[in-house]
Amino acid sequence: MPLRNDNRRWGGVTKLLHWTIALLVIGLLGVGLFMIDMPLSPDKVRIYALHKSVGVTVLALMLLRITWRSSERQRPALPFGMPAWERMAAHASHALLYVALLVMPLSGWLFNSAANFPLQWFGWFSLPSLAAPDPALKALARSVHHWTAYALIGLVSLHVLAALKHHWFDRDETLRRMLPGRRSRR
Repeated sequence: MPLRNDNRRWGGVTKLLHWTIALLVIGLLGVGLFMIDMPLSPDKVRIYALHKSVGVTVLALMLLRITWRSSERQRPALPFGMPAWERMAAHASHALLYVALLVMPLSGWLFNSAANFPLQWFGWFSLPSLAAPDPALKALARSVHHWTAYALIGLVSLHVLAALKHHWFDRDETLRRMLPGRRSRR
């Protein structure tokens, strides 16, 4: 599998970043919804610490993905005959996904900072605070983090449904060319 994109399929680096981020985000959303209702305990503290570390990892991977994407000279063409509204929807939903995947970890980090909690990455090193302790900023960042999670659930669901629609109904290569280790039929 080539590392770089060509005009028919996504390259190996793009696929690796896509699927790694996808799996991490789905896990983070599930754990995030579960952990908020846990009673205070050492397990809850450990789960929160893990959630934060994985969230920072997603932020780093998104920055890497954006850098890689901007370095790519080619991108697979959208399916031939795709209506203009569908092209616009695809571009808009991808842009919103990228924004949400940056806002989500940044708002979590800001919430953590404004709450005056230390942020360590898997216990290996500490990350700097983004702000001084501030109850109003903490509440705002928490709200942004909370609502962005629901927006991400909707955007990811839409993304998956669109890929399945292209695969099962349109019978084009949209999904197949992003699957790991797959070659297009053509």
